[in-house]
Formats: sequence, structure tokens, C-alpha cells
Amino acid sequence: MYGGDEIQITPGMQHYIDKNNAYLAKRSRYIRDVVKKWKFDTIAVHGLYSVEDAIEDYQGAIIEPVFMSSSQAYRDSDEMACALGYLIPTWCYSRIANPSTYYYEWTLALLEGYGFDGETSACSTSSGMAAIAAAINPFLVHREHHTVEPRNFVATAQCYGGTFQLFNVRMMQERDIECRWVEDPTNLDEWASKIDKNTRFLYGELPSNPGMGFFDIQAVADLAHSHDIPLICDNTVATPALLRPICHGADIVVQSATKTLTSSGFGLCGALIARNDLISNIDNDFMKKDFALYTKYLPNRDSGPNLHPMQAIMTLNDMRTLRGKMDQMSRSTMKVAQFLQGHPQVEEVNYLGLPDHPLHELSSKYMWLVDAESDEQYGKPVNRYGHLMSFCVKGGAVAAREMFDGLQRIWRATDLGRIKSVATIPAISTHQQQGEAGRKLAHIPPNLVRLCVGAEHPDDIIADLDQALGAVKTATSVPAGAGA
Repeated sequence: MYGGDEIQITPGMQHYIDKNNAYLAKRSRYIRDVVKKWKFDTIAVHGLYSVEDAIEDYQGAIIEPVFMSSSQAYRDSDEMACALGYLIPTWCYSRIANPSTYYYEWTLALLEGYGFDGETSACSTSSGMAAIAAAINPFLVHREHHTVEPRNFVATAQCYGGTFQLFNVRMMQERDIECRWVEDPTNLDEWASKIDKNTRFLYGELPSNPGMGFFDIQAVADLAHSHDIPLICDNTVATPALLRPICHGADIVVQSATKTLTSSGFGLCGALIARNDLISNIDNDFMKKDFALYTKYLPNRDSGPNLHPMQAIMTLNDMRTLRGKMDQMSRSTMKVAQFLQGHPQVEEVNYLGLPDHPLHELSSKYMWLVDAESDEQYGKPVNRYGHLMSFCVKGGAVAAREMFDGLQRIWRATDLGRIKSVATIPAISTHQQQGEAGRKLAHIPPNLVRLCVGAEHPDDIIADLDQALGAVKTATSVPAGAGA
């Protein structure tokens, strides 16, 4: 399985195997009997880092330590042989694993799996794009050696520009692996029409960046499973505080934790989170049993998209207050969206929380503030729709750039998910490289402005938007594609 020699178990090695099997059994009981019974906020704060861990291993440190070391030493050759044969848990080399990334991974696995009856695990990566690549590549192998097998996958066209380039250029143009784009992800027949015996997975981003696309997760997951293939979802925008696709049938979730999970903006970070025993038409039992662990131990070991331990702890620290931040910023974004919807210089607002948005009803089925029903403030289920939105400025691309250049408090950048409000024009930034035809496919016009509302008071964000829109001089439309 690992490409090495067959491992001969010595009595000394068996000692370490037995010891670590006991540890894994203890950890499983702790997750099942203790952690799984906590509320979302408690998991976000503590994850798997316990008082016992701190006292026995880390000199009582209340906060998870940063292990700034590239490798691990072993007691003897038996322990090393077990570790490098993956017979026991190890962080032999930080390209593969590290105690700091371990605690980050387990917290995300538990948050994305909150409310899910089965088991989940996670694999950390250096960025969200690394997470996407790590999530899809194991399914794109040839199923039989010495054959040239056509391979394809089906994905929503409404997605982040980097994802579009990965699928359209790196996979299709460079590797002849076909991506079959779904233009209307609410149309289950369109999904079904693109699946054949060579399809390896379905992929969807929801809510999508920047157009706020959405689809029926359970229905698409059921469709995927009827063809023995998995559904992979990008949950970056919603985060597990508002949406947990695995609970609705998805097999794998990818996170650009750089974004909302790391709202401070301190560095890059990613992860894939998978349910155990996922469905796939690839004959690989280890991969299907524990996809995240398989990815960490084998493909990512060899390609090296590892996460730095310092970044793991910084992201973990930001995640502790995720639910409260998502609630606050979602409420602020709703207020901003309502303002823009009534502004004479705005022709369209894309925000799933608006009652007249065509996807409002569908997204309301899935997007809920976690644990609101047990929150003293609400005491009942509450829909929340995140802090990403977009809007089209009247007057076309030139007017959009005039408004954009007039912003004074909102930051002009390609970033999103920040504690500070950030805006960009996707046609000239995040989605520029996919070209006009690609942007048309993804429903991204040249006058679309993406806005991610931060934790400032919404009145101050509204005031900045109002003055910027009010200063627009362009009153007539420009030709499609201008400014892109």
C-alpha cells in the first residue's frame, strides 16, 4: 500500500502498536462520550486539546503550543519502524504531520461534523487551493494500470476564479481530464446529464464566490451516490457555523481557512474534511475508509502542500469565536444588502438573505446559525446567510470602477472573510484570467462588485458605500466586457 517493503513486526514493535492502539481507543471514547456532546462553541474553543494533554505532555499550557520543529525523535528503532510504516500515530516530519496541525485538524473535523452521526477527519493544507487539489487528485488516478482511461468530473461554473483555473487549465488543458461545467446547479437534470461511467466526483461551491450560487446539497449528494461517486463541497463562505454539507450527504468539504475561519487575515491556511467510509468508484479501501488520513499519509506526503505549525495555531485561535462572528457579520451584511437594494445607482444585489432573491428559499433550507435554538438571545432556529455579497452598479464597468475607486473605509483588495470590510471587482481581479467567456458562464458581469462585510458597525459601511455610489458620474451603460 505504501510502496515500501513488507513490514515485519518485531516484539518491540508490537509493544508500541499495542500502546498506541490503546491510545486511539481512548481518544475515540473521549470523542464519542465527551466532545460529541458539547455545543458548537465549546468544540470551537477546546477541540481535542484537554487538561490531561496539557498537564501530561505540555507542562500545563492552557493554549495549544506551537511546535516549531521539523521532525520527531524516537525512543528506539522499533518505534521508528512503526512510525514510518504508519502502524502508529506519528508526526515523524512536519511535511506530513505536527502536533500543532493535529489540534487544528481535529477542531475543524469536529466542527464540520457537528450534528453528523458518523465520523469525520481532516487534513490541513497550506491554502484553500491546496485543499481543493488534495481533495480531487486521489479520484483522478487511472483505475487500471497500463491503460489510458478517459476521466471527467462535474462542477458548478459559479465558483472562485482560482478553482475555475485549476479545473479549466490545469486539469482540462494540461492533463486532458474533462471538467463538465454545470451552469444552473439548481437543475438536477443538468447535473445528471453530465455524469457517465468515467465521472469521478461532483463538485460544488456554495454559497459561491462572488455570485452567491446555491444548490440542493442532499439531492446532488443522492445523485452522486447513485453513481458511486462522492460529492465535494467548498464551504469557505458559509463556514460550519452556518452550513455543514457533510450533515446533508456530502462526502468531503474543502475550506480556504485563509478566509472567514482566519478572519484576522494572518496568513494562508486550508483544510479538507471528510466523512469516513465515503463512496467512490476508485478501488482503494484505505482512501474510502479515512480519506483525510489517507491524503495526509500518502499523496500529500509526496507532494508536500503542508501547513506551517504557527499558522495552524493562529487559525485555530481565530476559529474559537466563529459562531458569534458569523452571527454579527451576517446581520450587518443583511442591513447593507437592504440598503443597496434600495439605492438608485444599484441595478442588482446578490445576497441570499434577501427574501426576493431567487435562491432565498433553497438556501434557507440549509443555512442556519448553529445552536441558535439553545442560545439565550434567540431560543429558536435562526437563518443566517454569511458576510459575502455582490452587487451590480448601474452604468456598466466604468461606473463600477468609479464607485470602487471612491471607497474610503472599505478596503480595495482581492481578499474576503476579513474582520475588516473588503471589496473587489471580480472581472478585473479574482476572475480576470478565466476570460470573458468563462465569466459569462459563471454569471460574472463587468459591473459586479464583490463585498465582504466585516465587523465594523454596518452604518459606517453603508455611509462609505453611499458616498462612493453618490460620486459616480457615469450614467449610461458601456459595452459588455469593457473594463474587464
